[in-house]
Amino acid sequence: MNKLETGIPGLDLIANGGLPRERTTLVSGTTGSAKTILAAQFLAEGIVRGENGVFATFEESPDDIRQNVLSFGWDIQRWEREDKWVFVDGSRRPTDDTVEAGGYDLGALLARMKYAVGRVRARRVVMDSLGAIFSRFSDSGTVRDELFRIGAALKLMKVTALMTAERTKEYGEISRFGVGEFVADNVIILRNVLQEEKRRRTLEILKFRGTTHQKGEFPFTITPHQGITIIPLSAIELKQKSSNVRVSSGNRQLDVMCEGGFFRDSIVLVSGATGCGKTLMVTEFVGRGTGEDERSLLFAFEESRQELCRNALGWGVDFDKMEKEGRLKVVCSYPESTGLENHLLRINTAIEEFQPHRLAVDSLSALESVSTIKNFREFVISLTSFVKQREMVALLTFTTPILMGGVSTTEAHISTITDSIILLRYVEMYGEVLRGITILKMRGSAHDKKIRKFSIDGEGMHIGEPFQNVVGILAGNPTQITPGELARVEDFFPGG
Repeated sequence: MNKLETGIPGLDLIANGGLPRERTTLVSGTTGSAKTILAAQFLAEGIVRGENGVFATFEESPDDIRQNVLSFGWDIQRWEREDKWVFVDGSRRPTDDTVEAGGYDLGALLARMKYAVGRVRARRVVMDSLGAIFSRFSDSGTVRDELFRIGAALKLMKVTALMTAERTKEYGEISRFGVGEFVADNVIILRNVLQEEKRRRTLEILKFRGTTHQKGEFPFTITPHQGITIIPLSAIELKQKSSNVRVSSGNRQLDVMCEGGFFRDSIVLVSGATGCGKTLMVTEFVGRGTGEDERSLLFAFEESRQELCRNALGWGVDFDKMEKEGRLKVVCSYPESTGLENHLLRINTAIEEFQPHRLAVDSLSALESVSTIKNFREFVISLTSFVKQREMVALLTFTTPILMGGVSTTEAHISTITDSIILLRYVEMYGEVLRGITILKMRGSAHDKKIRKFSIDGEGMHIGEPFQNVVGILAGNPTQITPGELARVEDFFPGG
């Protein structure tokens, strides 16, 4: 089937190319799910592509719609002057009463829409919203018949149409008045679900008649100057390239443990308790590991820019100087400032604008606090896929809630998405707290499998010798064993 590219970011991907051309799509959702914004953006993106549009409104007045969408950069008044956008105003006036249907029909409305479509040669039409029509007429059966007649007329006009409708529940009937089965060939459902005291908007293509689409719910967000952006998490394909080129971690001893450094397109997870040295590793990664012709992008969600610059300078890395030279960009924000979808868009936009060779996010655990585990994992999947497609190396940190050893549930959920995992652990021995580092995994490469001691001073991280005759470090219960016990263990596991 021939499809029409909507131009709405992400929608055409999950729609396998766009909406079925010259057919009607019902967009149904509860209050606040962004139905009107999606409808207006559908017309706005069409005008950008040379396809004029007609907006039939039955709820908000044209003046309200013009004002409400200005923040997205859609200058409807200019498009109206240029005969690219036409309103068919059917909004209710304060003096209007409920109409007793009798012999009433919507023929006048249909005539106005036909005239508007012909006048501007429209290819896209929006009707917002069907629920407002039903609320004005007492005979809902007659209204259904008239809407069916309008839907048939839209097909004859050879336009691609969107109709919006209210629904009373996030999960339930398609629309409040049951018009989906009678009017539309296709159905899209918008949801604004409250999960653990946080709202999350999603879009689902329920059906496309005669063609395919991606299944399931996809998160979306609304941003100024852009409108709706849908994040097609499960539609991401594993087609990114793989590189054998090595880049430095910023620490010479760690490079040796990694058999020459990280792969250029790898995702590295650094996990450890608070104070273990994760931010120091980020500082060395974006500071000492960056060459003169390389750029690094650092997103921090736990410390301010001033704190990061002060601490980095204490380790001999001048973030201010690097930023002035254009080799570093530091972006700091509170995790609670917005939702995960908006954070993801900010990171993606910054990557596209700055074109870095390295990305550091410190830390993922701060972002987890503003989401559910499922949504957090989807965020990490989308972020890592975006990074891999651009063949850049990324260092992500995660703070474990357990001070000594162990692996948290969330950490286990995201570990399979990353290429390499570096564990930083506290090790308590004879009343002294030491630090240990080990490479748990590194896809496609041999690596040091020992748990090594490391220390931190004014010059950075110093990785030393492995722990000798100690077991239980990763489990959080380090125990010193005698050489005889160690020999017996080696007899059970020869060559280990």
